[in-house]
Amino acid sequence: MSTERDQAAGALAPASGALVRTVDGFHGDDWKAPSLLPGWTRAHVVAHLGLNAAGMARALRGLVADHDAEHQADEPRTMYDSDDQRDHDIAQLAAQDPSEIRATLMAEITILQEAIDAVPQDQWDRRIERTPGGRTMRAASFPGMRWREIEIHHVDLDAGHTRADWSLEFAEHLLDAMAKRLGPDEAFEVKPLDSRRTWVIGTGESEYPVPVVTGPAADLAWWLTGRTAPETVSCSRGELPSIERW
Repeated sequence: MSTERDQAAGALAPASGALVRTVDGFHGDDWKAPSLLPGWTRAHVVAHLGLNAAGMARALRGLVADHDAEHQADEPRTMYDSDDQRDHDIAQLAAQDPSEIRATLMAEITILQEAIDAVPQDQWDRRIERTPGGRTMRAASFPGMRWREIEIHHVDLDAGHTRADWSLEFAEHLLDAMAKRLGPDEAFEVKPLDSRRTWVIGTGESEYPVPVVTGPAADLAWWLTGRTAPETVSCSRGELPSIERW
């Protein structure tokens, strides 16, 4: 029986391939063009995607090293040394020649896939720190996290790939992730027009029926990451609930 981890792991290669094809279409000043992320150019987004893969691979390699007593101290098990160091590394790489940014992305995609393949089956439930002493995540969540990073930031590049290119499978996966992540004061229901599933976001109690937000699954998922709501998204009470940025 396929797990959510298996589903996400299987989606990484095609999602990465589509991302690389977009990046390979950048020439000259295309790299300096603004992305959909405030303050970040396309170079910043691609740099982040490369270094995010590096951070995940580093953490997973550390997990495997912990499993092997002979190399237990060789690899750090956190994704990043600190948030400040993460931000510094992204800015530094984004300032490099585009060929360097692309090379980092390509290399780290491969390295991350090798790290995922090397994790023993009995280690996927282990927890990994994002930064030393910071929040922890199950190793099994990494393929899904990476899938979301690729698909969402591919759209953020503002280079022709849009949320309309997302599969329903990914939109539902992202809705699952956002339903677990978000905790609004007032609960509401998300009911896509193109899916048989529904999601309840938040646990806040109300004496009235919870508001129902509708629209295409991809547009709803995009909005739940904290992006501007598309015109296709509407709420039964009129005003959309407030969402923190992802």
